[in-house]
Amino acid sequence: MTDGKMGTDGLRLLENIGVKLTVEVGRAELTIRDLLRLNEGSVIELDRLAGDPLDVLVNGTLIAKGEVVMVGERFGIRFGQIIDPEKRAESL
Repeated sequence: MTDGKMGTDGLRLLENIGVKLTVEVGRAELTIRDLLRLNEGSVIELDRLAGDPLDVLVNGTLIAKGEVVMVGERFGIRFGQIIDPEKRAESL
């Protein structure tokens, strides 16, 4: 597969495979007791500060950091930092 065409053809085979994209605002640990006590209006403190970049994950692997933007009436994510592919591979 050292031929450039073979590499491109191989990549094209992967183009239509679905992946799960997740944007993570933050995390929190709760006990089951605290979880059962949640109701409308409850607030859970997350492990991030307001304004911190969000994590963008594909199939559970961090690929980028970003920020929330508005696209018309929908939310979107603007990528601010793409994680180096070699560092991504280390996390697999």
